[in-house]
Amino acid sequence: MGRTLVELFYDVVSPYSWLGFEVLCRYQHIWNIDLRLRPAFLGGVMQATGNKPPALLPKRGEYMLKDMKRMAKYYQVPINISALDLQHILGSSTLGAMRFITAVDMTQPQYVEPLSREFWIRFLSQCEDISQPENISTVAKKAGLSSELTQKLLEMISTPAVKNRLRETTEEAMKYGAFGMPAVVAHYNGEPHLFFGSDRIELLGSIIGEKWLGPVPSVPSPKM
Repeated sequence: MGRTLVELFYDVVSPYSWLGFEVLCRYQHIWNIDLRLRPAFLGGVMQATGNKPPALLPKRGEYMLKDMKRMAKYYQVPINISALDLQHILGSSTLGAMRFITAVDMTQPQYVEPLSREFWIRFLSQCEDISQPENISTVAKKAGLSSELTQKLLEMISTPAVKNRLRETTEEAMKYGAFGMPAVVAHYNGEPHLFFGSDRIELLGSIIGEKWLGPVPSVPSPKM
């Protein structure tokens, strides 16, 4: 059997995308999969599909805060969001951040995983801004990018090539049926299988014939 291509469409504005991201990053070393990270723009998906952020409904927002606290502990991901932070998140734009990650994906793809993680840590753990160039630069430095490379990437954000790539990736997610994020697409038996949400990875495993070992699986020791 060949390896199964699994694509993760995500936006760093989404807490549940962070959960799905970390679990899939763990399982890429255990399951027979090739994980492809696909930075996209959640705002574009929501607008095109008519979807609304769940936290806009007050009772659902209250539940989401409790749920995030439980999920963060269960998944061992340092999400730390208060009610005030949630309102800030709803009013924040991650378009610049997602264009920056897209530029990295186009030129330095080896940094996409650590860079995305650092954006989430700053935004959803430390609850600090990620929209301004100086804050993007801070995140990039933590992810291991040099200041010279970061500056070149910041200049790329406004180019048609980067804007088009992000838009095309977002449209591709919707062609698979995405209406929110995380959207996970497993290419198995010649067809794409869409899974929505961080809590569907166990189901994904059953579809592609892989064993679910919990959200924090232990990596098998190499045979001596």
